[in-house]
Amino acid sequence: MRIHHLRFDIWACLGLSFLLSMGVEKVVEKQVEKTYESYVEEHTVEDGNIGGKADEDVPRAESVDDLLENETFTIVSDGIAYMNRGGGYHGNYYFHAVTLPSGEKIAAIINQDSVTKTGETIYDGNSILPVGKIVYEDLTKDETFLNQIEFKEPLTRTDFYIDMLGTGGKLNEEDYVAQPKLIAGFLTVIITFPILHALGAKVGIFPYFFAPKNKKKSEWE
Repeated sequence: MRIHHLRFDIWACLGLSFLLSMGVEKVVEKQVEKTYESYVEEHTVEDGNIGGKADEDVPRAESVDDLLENETFTIVSDGIAYMNRGGGYHGNYYFHAVTLPSGEKIAAIINQDSVTKTGETIYDGNSILPVGKIVYEDLTKDETFLNQIEFKEPLTRTDFYIDMLGTGGKLNEEDYVAQPKLIAGFLTVIITFPILHALGAKVGIFPYFFAPKNKKKSEWE
């Protein structure tokens, strides 16, 4: 088996680009951290709104009929049972197959920050889910999603899902900063690598990837 080794000039430029990317990531991290507080404010839902905590005035839906009869509602789940019936990604969000007290199962996107626990631990007592509403959509068009969320049991209805997220669903600070850092670091390597190599070749430290025309002529001459 033939083993290919990268040339020294490539390793050197990659190493320098990586060091530069670390500096850029640090700058981006500091800048993004400054915006986290406003991000949290934008993604914190007030009680009673879609995705917010449900008080005693919000109807407790026990069946699909109850969902259809109320503009907004909540669901009371035993412990963390609402998280244990399967789930899947649809669009940019993760949905759970939530079981209603009637036994019917509906796909729901849930703002975990607004789930109210009534027990001493997450495993006992009830979980009062956030305020939700019905969103009509043909979920059968996303076959991959259905295969994921119906891995254990089929959904009762696939012509709508429950939105219990609203404008909520905020990331923690570490995850919020991670993606911009990663993108900035990647772009820095991609941009600086050819620049550093071209500069090194120009001063004669590295060989050219693509020799300039005047260099080619001089070789023939």
